[in-house]
Parts: sequence; structure tokens; C-alpha cells
Amino acid sequence: MRPKSAILLLAGLGLAGCGDLNQTQQRTATGALGGAAVGGVLGSFTGNAGLGALLGAGVGGGGGYLYDQSQQSQQPAYANQRRSRRG
Repeated sequence: MRPKSAILLLAGLGLAGCGDLNQTQQRTATGALGGAAVGGVLGSFTGNAGLGALLGAGVGGGGGYLYDQSQQSQQPAYANQRRSRRG
């Protein structure tokens, strides 16, 4: 199997495993993926892309989780506001 085909196969299998995630898991995974990408690029400038990606994934995952918690805390207030406008 060619390397390009193997990468596409692994990417497809990885995405298929993300089909039934809840919102918290989706936001955390998105943050980790974005953080790993940015960390890998920044780490490549210093000569250690792997370490940059690892640190970026950790920071991004934490940020995604904190963003999710912020959104969840706003949901009840939004629902109450909608109910009071209808009533």
C-alpha cells in the first residue's frame, strides 16, 4: 500500500470513530486537533514539531473543554429567556 493511501485510510477510520460524540467530546476534540496543528507548525520552527504538536493538543483540548463548559452554563439562561418571552 502506498503511503498516501495509508494516510487517507487512517484519516477516514479516525473520522468514522467520531460519529457519535456528544458536544463536550466534539468541542474538546476540535480544540485538541486545532491545537496540535498550530503547535506542530510552531514547533517546526524550533526544530521539534512533535513536541509542539503534543503541547498544542493538550492546550487546545483544555481550551475546547473550557469553551464547552462556558457554553453549557449559558444554555439554561438562554432557555429561560425564551420561555419568558413566549409567556
